[in-house]
Amino acid sequence: MARVLCLTLNPALDLTVRLPSLRLGEVNRSEALLVHAAGKGLNVAQVLADLGHRISVAGFLGADNAQAFDTLFARRGFHDAFVRVAGETRSNLKLAEAGGRVTDLNGPGPQVEAAAQDALLERLDHLAAGHDLAVVAGSLPRGVEPAWLGALLRRLDRLGLRVALDSSGAALRAGLEAAPWLIKPNVEELAEALGAPAEDLAAQREVAGRLHARGIRHVVVSQGADGVRWFAEAGAWQARPPRVAVASTVGAGDSLLAGLLHGLLEGAPPADALRLATAIAAQAVTRIGFGIDDREHLERLRQSVQVDALDAHH
Repeated sequence: MARVLCLTLNPALDLTVRLPSLRLGEVNRSEALLVHAAGKGLNVAQVLADLGHRISVAGFLGADNAQAFDTLFARRGFHDAFVRVAGETRSNLKLAEAGGRVTDLNGPGPQVEAAAQDALLERLDHLAAGHDLAVVAGSLPRGVEPAWLGALLRRLDRLGLRVALDSSGAALRAGLEAAPWLIKPNVEELAEALGAPAEDLAAQREVAGRLHARGIRHVVVSQGADGVRWFAEAGAWQARPPRVAVASTVGAGDSLLAGLLHGLLEGAPPADALRLATAIAAQAVTRIGFGIDDREHLERLRQSVQVDALDAHH
């Protein structure tokens, strides 16, 4: 199995409140409150760990409330290269209704000063050797500019790492300029970053061709319940997930990314890699939390995923 470096620059404590339905302006009775140390890179890391890979994690953590993260790293056996900064890691409140709708209230997080940014780059210089892949996922914390993210991606590339990027907005735009090995936006994020429509297959194929020309090898476009399209230089595929009872969509895209990276790292045939990744994402929405906890259920889902090759005239 591979060694993977997962960077989460702006992690979060996810506080998920489960309730039958959200009634605005009224008193709501919750059914449960679940707290997870999270953030897109850490969500990816947990799924990759369940798939057998060895994980290093890095980014910026608020020193005042790091306990839940320290506990996660110890339980999972992650190598911890996070830089601690003054203040608290942000808390994100997620209101998860029984019908699957999730309302997010995301906190601001700590201010990350230039010295902490330099410290992280120095750690990565020493840490990169021996890793097969770097995943950079999530938003930027306060104080970190999109241009710094672009420089980080180029640095990881120079250090010999393939880089998978999952971000949005200005961070994604800056990241695209660095030409990472793989990107995984959703339709809206891709259209916003490129200032071009990306809703239908023809538009996505055209956009993917432009990105391939920049040096981005894999363009993975997630489409929620409609599945995912993967445009690689060697071909394109589409996967549709089976219908499942949705508990929360939080982390589904991260689970998809982890599953696809696993397939690429293992050299699986593209259709097989995409089928497993889509099944992992489908399983993720049936629960609150991150990781693979029921292999038999996952296998049933995998067999129900529909994967089609998208030929050039499709």
